[in-house]
Amino acid sequence: MLTTRPQPAAKGGRPAQGGLSCYITPGGIAAMRAELNALLRDERPKIVEIVSWAAGNGDRSENGDYQYGKRRLREIDRRIRFLTRRIDNAIIVDPSAQPQRNRVFFGATVTYVTERDEERTVTILGVDEADMAAGQISLVSPVARALMRAGVGDEVRLVTPRGEEMIEVLAISYPSTP
Repeated sequence: MLTTRPQPAAKGGRPAQGGLSCYITPGGIAAMRAELNALLRDERPKIVEIVSWAAGNGDRSENGDYQYGKRRLREIDRRIRFLTRRIDNAIIVDPSAQPQRNRVFFGATVTYVTERDEERTVTILGVDEADMAAGQISLVSPVARALMRAGVGDEVRLVTPRGEEMIEVLAISYPSTP
């Protein structure tokens, strides 16, 4: 699997906090950068302009535009800090470069069957990319942890808050190389 940089180290040579939660696909990091750029380039300047205009209208304690604008500005700044930290700590992994395609690793699309004969297909992605409605699960989710390193035909034990269940891997696929 191809990563763009090694796991960052914290003070004292210990591994940095986050570990698996830092992994992200090239598409995921592009989406985060696009959101950050939109906040910095478009949304924040508009809100700053509204707050400046509202501040010039006099009494700020009863000025809804000013109060809402300041609150929205704090939300935007908080999101900018969050995205900046996540992007700085991201470990970009290209699933299409996975050499061992017969096992489940980050970026794999896995079809499995449960004990109740329910067939499910999930793609294992980074924490910031997960979207259960779209069948994209986080690398740190119970299902992903159970499936890691499994091969087609393997039965693995899935431990969830509802209890234990055996699931069988039916298929594994990765995106094709560009």
